[in-house]
Formats: sequence, structure tokens, C-alpha cells
Amino acid sequence: MNKNKAKLKFLSNKFEIIEAGDHVVCSVSGKVIPLDQLSYWSVDLQEAYYSPVEVKERINQIKK
Repeated sequence: MNKNKAKLKFLSNKFEIIEAGDHVVCSVSGKVIPLDQLSYWSVDLQEAYYSPVEVKERINQIKK
């Protein structure tokens, strides 16, 4: 990992790289997610998530 944060545009079943990098940061936990391991994101919020746990946490935050 070269420690360059990517800037992405999240689409329904893929993402586009706006600025090159090798990772993004989870919007909930702050954990680093290598792009080749990125599986969870929100199109509406344009956020990346480390795992389903963080997705659920964000949903619960929005419901409050």
C-alpha cells in the first residue's frame, strides 16, 4: 500500500476512481480499506464502510 487515499464516486454496483490512490477510509470506524477489498458503500451518502457492521451502525445513526 502506498498510503495514497483515493477519491471515489460510488455507484449502484461499482465505483469510479476520481483521484488515484490505493485505499479509502471507513466513514464510521476510520479504518483503512484497500480498494481491492472495498465491498460496502452508500450511493446516497457517498461513503465507504469497512464491513456490514459499520453499515448497520450508520443506518442506526440515520434513524435517530
